[in-house]
Formats: sequence, structure tokens, C-alpha cells
Amino acid sequence: MTACKKDASTDKSENPFFTEYETPYQVPPFDKIKNEHFEPAFIEGFKAQTEEINKIANETAEPTFENTIIAMENSGKLLKKTLTVFFNLTSSNTNDTLQALAQKNAPLLSKHNDDIYLNEKLFQRVKSVYENQDKFNLNPEQKKLLEEKYKKFVRSGANLNAEGKNKLRKLNEELSVLSVKFGDNLLSEINNYELVVDKKENLTGLPESLVESAANTAKEKGKEGKWIFTLQNASVMPFLQFADNRDLRKEIWTAYQNRGNNGNEFDNKELAIKQANLRNEKAKLLGYTNHAAYVLEESMAKTPEKAFDLLNQLWKPALENAKKEEAEIAALMKADGINDAVQPYDWRYYTEKLRKQKFDLEESEIKPYFAIDNVRDGVFMVTEKLYGLKFEQLTNLPIYHKDVTTWKVTEADGKEVGILYMDMHPRESKRGGAWMSSFREQKMENGKRILPVVTIVCNFTQPTADAPALLTYDETITFFHEFGHALHGLLSNVTYESLSGTNVSRDFVELPSQVMENWAADPEVLKMYAKHYKTGEIIPDALIQKLEKSGTFDQGFATTEYLAASLLDLDYHTQAGNITKSVTDFEKESMQKLGLISSIIPRYKSTYFQHIFAGGYSAGYYSYIWSGVLDTDAYSVFKSTSLFNQEKAQSFRKNILEKGNTEDAMELYKKFRGSEPSIEPLLKKRGLTVNQNNLKN
Repeated sequence: MTACKKDASTDKSENPFFTEYETPYQVPPFDKIKNEHFEPAFIEGFKAQTEEINKIANETAEPTFENTIIAMENSGKLLKKTLTVFFNLTSSNTNDTLQALAQKNAPLLSKHNDDIYLNEKLFQRVKSVYENQDKFNLNPEQKKLLEEKYKKFVRSGANLNAEGKNKLRKLNEELSVLSVKFGDNLLSEINNYELVVDKKENLTGLPESLVESAANTAKEKGKEGKWIFTLQNASVMPFLQFADNRDLRKEIWTAYQNRGNNGNEFDNKELAIKQANLRNEKAKLLGYTNHAAYVLEESMAKTPEKAFDLLNQLWKPALENAKKEEAEIAALMKADGINDAVQPYDWRYYTEKLRKQKFDLEESEIKPYFAIDNVRDGVFMVTEKLYGLKFEQLTNLPIYHKDVTTWKVTEADGKEVGILYMDMHPRESKRGGAWMSSFREQKMENGKRILPVVTIVCNFTQPTADAPALLTYDETITFFHEFGHALHGLLSNVTYESLSGTNVSRDFVELPSQVMENWAADPEVLKMYAKHYKTGEIIPDALIQKLEKSGTFDQGFATTEYLAASLLDLDYHTQAGNITKSVTDFEKESMQKLGLISSIIPRYKSTYFQHIFAGGYSAGYYSYIWSGVLDTDAYSVFKSTSLFNQEKAQSFRKNILEKGNTEDAMELYKKFRGSEPSIEPLLKKRGLTVNQNNLKN
């Protein structure tokens, strides 16, 4: 008899998700995880958690915090374990198989979640614990967990009648599929475009490093001797910034702003409108006036009106500054013999010339001081000076791509804090942008702190044969930003996983990330890490002064394009009824209402607004500016005392970074700051002047 080899997709002994990870720190064994391992783990994960939930719901004993709330919190371990790896890979190292599985799995996951939160018996038990909580002698964190579980049921439709629940299930299923499809379409659009340059004279103005990178890309794509520029930010943005050839700038810009809007199989126009309308329908079904009202109930802003208020009060001064900047660009264009109106593909190019003219400062002068390893070391130094953390690179952990590095994070005394993954460069298998995520969130188990496993993923400039990856100033700021998110995950010190780390409201989650940006640009810190990659020379004072003087330069543009996207997001999600216009008309009317000038478009147009249509920020993109009020106010505490004030650093760690969602966000902020935040530091940072009292909730 011939022995039959077991199918690896069904053999649990060969599927890493069905066993304890036999790796250092129990990180995912990426070297053993295969595409075919996910689906059986999903199937078993759904089944196992369903059985656990049914057991809780059918429990005959009186509902208690332990047998209901804690039992729910601890359910679904296999599913969480599988989903965590799956979602991270579909974002950072995807393939056709994983993308197909994501679309297949989306409605199944939606149904599974609805089966939990629309379970009448389970809800009655949760409700009983919630209404009788005084008799359980709960501590503050337990009360917060109970409150969040109860609210999750109510906000997930537990109080709806049978007809309403069925309708909600259908809405959730359709929304889950549309979101995955939107993100997949955008990745395809980015990967399908190439600007092929075959004449060297068309490369004038471009930095040598970018030219070399484009040549390498062409070689990899079988077009040696040519240069290929892509829609990855690390390629398209410097091209728009430096390329002298206006026609080619227009060509790549047109492709950039038309992502998802090309009338092909990857078109996102209908998906955007469908999502906005279905979200509106869902919100009304749940008793809210619109999707924004539903979302913002759980935010610091509380209402769409408060979010609009902040954005609108900043809009007028930002637009006025942008118009002044536009006039300066128009003057430079005229001097070049171009009498056209300023176009979006002119802005970055002439801004770079203005920077040189006004401050004798060029990006090419800055980049040699921001080699990626030096920036990383700067981030580590700041973190050590603030919180005493140490970082040791590990080479014995499995990784999902050769570009990934892994690090052990410890306290000053050697006590382990967590594990950090860093994945820094673009590739076709990775979506654009930069983000932080987790492979395991922090929690307490049997009195022991379970170490978080955190990852930051970016799309920074690639190294070349002659130079390491030299970051732009913006990329440097982004590195610090994402590391702030990582600290929020790494330093979490709570009992329950669902309350840990970054599991906080959208307009609070950006505080730890954005506050770190301030250290990146501080002269004292720059001298710690900004060293010339060839000579080791510390960035000179003269260059630091130029950077400081140019601090509010082009902030009219930066603030306006951001606010335009934030207001577009809120417009989509505060509609009284269904949107019947096309995406193009809706967006056009939204921007005309604001008076946005034609030389600037929203930072994200509808068809590639991944944050809100595929990234969980719907009705929440405003949060960056809301958190901007918090972060600039928080940093002013350090700036007015000392940059590494240990008392303030420990307070920020204790009250913000360690607390997760265990207390109200504004209360946590006030414990650190002593008061609610002032908007004045933000206005000063962005060069805006607004008469405004302190931001109040």
C-alpha cells in the first residue's frame, strides 16, 4: 500500500496557527506560514469562537462579570491569532491568493461578528451585568471594560427587532466586501502605472539618487537603459518636486490624481458612493442622524458639529496663506515664461525653488543628513532619553520579507517591554502610506504581562548602490510619527487586550504619534542624529537655522489640502439622504463650497481616499488636526521646561502611553497636562492666526 501524503492545508499538525508558536517570544513563524494555512484556521477559528459564545449565552448560572464579560474577552483566540497575521500580510506583503481570500473572508467575518453582537441571549447576560454592576465590586478598568462591551452590543444593533437585525446583517456584509475591494483596486492602480523615460535630457532637475532608483526599477522590469517612475510616494513626489520637464510632471500627476478613476476594472467611483450611502443607511437604522454622528459619539469630538467647527475655523486662514503661496509660485512661473494658471503639478516644483530663494535651502542639501539608520538611531535616542527604553536588534526571529528588521525593547534595567518589527521600503506587495499595527497586543494573563509584538510599516526612499536610503525631511518626520504609535502599543500596561495600546478613539490615537514629530525637528535632537552619511559630520547650525526659519513655509498648502480632505470626508458622512450624484460631482461641489483654489486638490481624492473607504477612518480623518491641538499643547510643556523633562515624560507615559482605553481620553490628557489643551501652539506651529478660546469638549 502506498502511503498518501497529508494535505498541508488540512493537516493541523503542519499548520502553525493550530499550535503554540515555537519561536522566540512566540512571534508568528513567518518562515512556516503558507497561504494555504489561513483558510482552515479561519474555518476552525469561526467554529471555536461560535462554540465559546454559545456556551456563554446558554450558561444557566446568573450572569457575572467573570462568566460573561471576561469569558467574552477571552474567546476567539485562534481566530484573533489568524486574523492578526492575515491582515498584516494583506497590507504589507500581499499576493493574489491572499487578496482573493480577503474578499471571500470579508462577508464571513462580518456574519461571525453579527452572530455575536446580535445574539439576544448573550446581550441579555451582558445587559444584566451592566445594569447590576454595583454588586460586582468592579475596579475602574473592569468598569470600563464592561461599559465598552455593553456599548459595543448596543452600537452593533442588539436593540433592533428581528427585521432590523436582518437588514443590518446585509448592510454589514456588503460594506465589508466593498472596503476590501476598494483597497485592492487602489493597490492594482498603483502597480499598473509606469512613467517610462527613455531620454536622459528629460531627467534634468532630478536628484541623482532618484535617477539611479528609477534606472534600477527599469532594470528590474526588463527595460534596462530606461528610467521608470511609479505612483509610489517615494517615486512620484520627488519627481513632482524636482523634474524640470513640465509635461512629464503633468503626465505623472494626472495618473496620480486619477487612481481608481480610470473607468477600468479597478475603478472606485461606485464603491465610494455605495459605501457612503450604506453607512448612512446603517446609521439611521441604529437611530443616528448620519454615519458621522454614529462614529463621533465614541470620539473626543463627540459630534460632527464640533469636528466641523475646528476644521472651519482653521480653513479661512489656511486658504488665505495658500493663496499668498500661489501668487508667489505664479510669479516664478511668469519669470520662466509660463503665463498659465498655477496647476497642482507646478506646486511642489516651484515651492522647492521658493525654498531655495527664501531660505537658501534645498531638499538635496538636507537628505545626506538623514540616512535611515541615523534617523532610526535618533528615534531610539529620543525614546531612551524620555522613557529609558533600550533597543537591541534580533536576527533570530522569522520575518515575512527580507527588508524587515526585528528589535527587542527593554527598560533601562533590562526588563523586557516588547518586540518591534520595522518594514521600511515600498514594493508591489505593500499598500502605500505608513502605519503601525500589532502581531500581538499587550494584556495580563495569570498576573503576567504578555509582551506586545508591534510593527511599523513605511514606504521610504530605497537605498542605491552608492548610498544608503536617504530620507526626505517629511519621511524623517513620518518615521518619528509611526514610532510614536509603536510606543503606544509597546508601553501599554493594562489588564485587558481590547482596552490596550492603540484601542482608543481616532482623535486620540494620533496624539502619541504626532507628539513624537516635535522631537524630530528640534535643534537639540537634530544634533543627536542628523549626521552626514559620508563624513559623519553633525548637521551644521546654519542648516538647522534654515530649517527652523522655514518651519511655517508652505503650511498654507499643507494645511489646506489636509483640511479639504477632512471636510470631504465629513461631507460624505453627514448627508441627510442617499448621495445620487457621481463621485466627481459630489467632490466638485464639496470643494466649490469651500472655495478651494484650483491649484490645490484634497490630499486624498475620493477614489483613492483609502483612510475612509478602506482604512477605518470614515468620518474620522479630521482626527489628525484634533490630535494636532493635543500634541502641540503637550509638547509646549516640554519646550517650556526641558526637552527631556523626566517628570513630564513619566507623566505622559503613565497617563497616556500606558493607559490604552481604560479611562476617558480627555480625563487622561488632563491628568498629564493639568488642563484641557489650548489651540494656540498649533496655530503658531502652522503659521496661522485665529481668534480662538481653548478647545473645549
